[in-house]
Amino acid sequence: MIKVIVDGVEVFVEKGSTVLQACEAVKVEIPRFCYHERLSIAGNCRMCLVEIEKTPKPVASCAMPTMEGMKIYTNTPLVKKAREAVLEFLLINHPLDCPICDQGGECDLQDQAMLFGSDRSRFYESKRSVTDKNCGPLIKTIMTRCIHCTRCVRFASEIAGVEDLGTTGRGNETEIGTYIEKTFESELSGNVIDLCPVGALTSKGYAFQSRPWELRSTNSIDISDSLGSNIKIDSRGTDILRITPRFCEDINEEWISDKTRFSFDGLNNQRIESPYYRKDKSSKFEPITWEEAFSIINNQVNSVDSSQLKGIIGQLIDLETTYLFKEFLNKLGCSNYILQKDNSNLNIDLCSNYGMNTLIKDIEESDCCVLIGMNPRLESSMLNVRLRKRFLEGGFNIGLIGNPQNLTYDYTHLGTSTKTLLDLAEGKHSFCKTLLKSKKPMIIYNPLNLEGSNNNVYIHLINSISKNIPKLSVNEAWSGFNTFTNGANDLNSFELGISNKHKNLNSKIIYLLGADEYTLSNKEKNSFVIYQGHHGSTNAQLADIILPSLAFTEKESSYINIEGKLQETKRVYKPSHLAREDWKILRALSEVIDCMETLNFNSKTEIKRELFNKINLSQNNFSYSDMNLLDNNKFIFDKKSNFKWNNVLLKSSVKDFYNTNIITQFSKLMNLCSKTYNKKNNFNSY
Repeated sequence: MIKVIVDGVEVFVEKGSTVLQACEAVKVEIPRFCYHERLSIAGNCRMCLVEIEKTPKPVASCAMPTMEGMKIYTNTPLVKKAREAVLEFLLINHPLDCPICDQGGECDLQDQAMLFGSDRSRFYESKRSVTDKNCGPLIKTIMTRCIHCTRCVRFASEIAGVEDLGTTGRGNETEIGTYIEKTFESELSGNVIDLCPVGALTSKGYAFQSRPWELRSTNSIDISDSLGSNIKIDSRGTDILRITPRFCEDINEEWISDKTRFSFDGLNNQRIESPYYRKDKSSKFEPITWEEAFSIINNQVNSVDSSQLKGIIGQLIDLETTYLFKEFLNKLGCSNYILQKDNSNLNIDLCSNYGMNTLIKDIEESDCCVLIGMNPRLESSMLNVRLRKRFLEGGFNIGLIGNPQNLTYDYTHLGTSTKTLLDLAEGKHSFCKTLLKSKKPMIIYNPLNLEGSNNNVYIHLINSISKNIPKLSVNEAWSGFNTFTNGANDLNSFELGISNKHKNLNSKIIYLLGADEYTLSNKEKNSFVIYQGHHGSTNAQLADIILPSLAFTEKESSYINIEGKLQETKRVYKPSHLAREDWKILRALSEVIDCMETLNFNSKTEIKRELFNKINLSQNNFSYSDMNLLDNNKFIFDKKSNFKWNNVLLKSSVKDFYNTNIITQFSKLMNLCSKTYNKKNNFNSY
C-alpha cells in the first residue's frame, strides 16, 4: 500500500492503482467517458484530467499510476478550465437532438455537460455527419452522436472476443464501424448499448418507447439457462419495455446475453388466457371456466388407476411449483414424474454429481479446463465469458472434446468422439500430462450432449478421468468435477430427487407442467393430455384440456442455479386475464379430485417453509462425495464386465442459441436473430 493525498485528504491505495481509483477511494467524482472498470484503459476522451503537484500540465487520471506521496488536485481552476475545453470539443460535432434521443435522461454526456461544461457555445460552423451502420436486428446506430470513446470496440475484442468493431480514419474523419459492411455477430452484442455513454448505440426495440423516469424497475433473474444471471426488468403499466443487467460479481458481473436482454417480447405472443377443452382429438378447443376444467380432470383421474398417471415437468418451472407437483402426484399414489429433457444417465444420489462444484467466480483460479462435448458460447454465454476472462490472464490450458467451435479463445482440440474419453480415462492421450501437472484442473460436461445408447458408459468414463486426477476429484480443497445442464429447473428437480430413470410409457393420463419441449410419442398422443402453461405451444395444441398459468415475470418464484445458489424472481405486473400461478392451480385442483388428499398450503410462504425444511439450501448446496483418490500418477480405467463400446460423435445439444425455450420461440426479435445469424451451411454457425 502507498499513501497519496487527494484534495488534502490522505488515502492508502494498492501499488499500481491509478489516480482515478485513488480519487474514488475518497469519494471524489471524476468525470469520464472512455474509462470502464472491466475494460482496458484507452485514455482518449481526456475528460478525467486532474492536476498533480510538480507536473507542468493536467494529466489523464485513468491512465496515470499513483506514486508514494503524490498530491492530486481535482477541483482547481486549471482542472475546471480543462474539463470545459474537453466538453466544448466533444460537443462541436455532437447533434443537438436530445429531445428525440433514446439516451435522454440517462446520458453521461448530458449529465457531465451540465455539471462540468460551459454555459454557452462559441461554435458557429457546420457540424459533421456520419453514415449510420447496420449492426444487426438489435442495435440502432446514430453514429453522428459518437464521441469515439471506443468502449464498444474494447468490449467486442476483450469481453465478447469478436473482432467486428474498430475505428477507421484519422482526426475529424474517424469513424467507428465494422470495417466492411457486416453485422455485429456476437451473442453479447446488446451490452454495447449499456456501455455507450451517449446515444450512438441504442436498442432498436426500445426506440421511442419511453423515458427512464417513466419506468418501474424490478429486480429479477434470467431463466433462459441454468446460470441465473441477475437482471433488472423495466416496465410501464403491463408492458415490459426493456431488460438490463444487474450487477452480480459472483455470476454475470454486469453483462447479459442478447437472449436474456431481448426475448421478453415473446411473453406477449400467443399467450393462453383462459382454460380450454375439446371433447376429442379432432374437435376444436372451446373456452371453459376453471370449475368446468377441474370437474373434467376429476372425472378422468377417478376413471384410471394411479399407475396410469404420468407427470412431465418443464425447464422453466420454479422450485415451489416443482415441489408441489411432486406432492400432488404422490397424494394421487403416482410416482411417475420426470423432466422433459432425458437425464436418465445422470446419478442424482450425490449433490456433487449434478452441478458446478467449481463456483463460477472460482473459474478464475483454475489453470486447466476440459470441455466435453460442450459449446459454452451457445449453452451459457456468461460461462463462456468467464472462461475467456481466465484465458486472457494467461496460464490457462483449455481442451475441447467434440466438434471444433469458435469459442472466442484458443483451445487444444483433443478429439471429436467418445474414443477420446476412453484415451483420457486410460491415460493414453497426450493431454493427460497437462491435467496431472495442473494445480486446479476442471472438467465441464453436459449429460444431454452424450447421445447414444451407452450414456452410462460415457458418464463412467468421465468419472474415471476425475478419479485418476486427485486434484480433479471432488474434495474440500478444490472441486473440479462439473456437470452443466441447460434448464433453469434442472437443479430444482435434482434437489427434490426427480430424474428420468424410471419411465412408464403406458400412461392413460399425461400431465404436462410447462413441458413445452417434451416430444409426445404416438401412444402418448392418444392419452388424455393435460397441459398447464402460459404459451400455446405444440404440446398445448395436442392436449385435451389446457390450464393457463403465469410467466416468471408475473409472479414471485425461486430457482436454484447451476452452482446451487438460491435466487428469486419478482412480479413485474399483475396480469388481467384468467391465468393463475402454477401452485394455486395445483392447490385448487387437489380440493376437487375425489381420490386424493387436499394439499394443505394456503400461501407460497408455507410451501417454502416446508420445502426448506426438507432440503438444505445455502450459498453452495453441493456436498462432497467420497471418491477413491489415487496417490500415484497412473491412469486406471475400470472396465465393467458388461462394457460395450460405441464411438459416438460428441456435440452440443443446443442447435440454435436464440430458440431454446418457449419464450424465445415466440419472440419476434429472437426469430429474426436466428434467421440473421444462423448460417445454413455444412459448418457450425459458431
